Amino acid sequence: MNDLSPERITELRRMSPEAKLREAERLWWEGRKERANAIRNEHPDWSEESVQAEVRRVLLSEAMNEG
Repeated sequence: MNDLSPERITELRRMSPEAKLREAERLWWEGRKERANAIRNEHPDWSEESVQAEVRRVLLSEAMNEG
């Protein structure tokens, strides 16, 4: 979901803190799935365990570089 229309922004601003947290978590898992799909496409021969390990490595690396 990349809808940042004025209507969507208004909807997001009206959300309770709890709803915002749930939405953030949903987006986190959606992004993680997208990252895994990209890795699978790059490495079709990798096992699911290897794909998930790479997802963790990449996300941790990105998080460490932001701080």
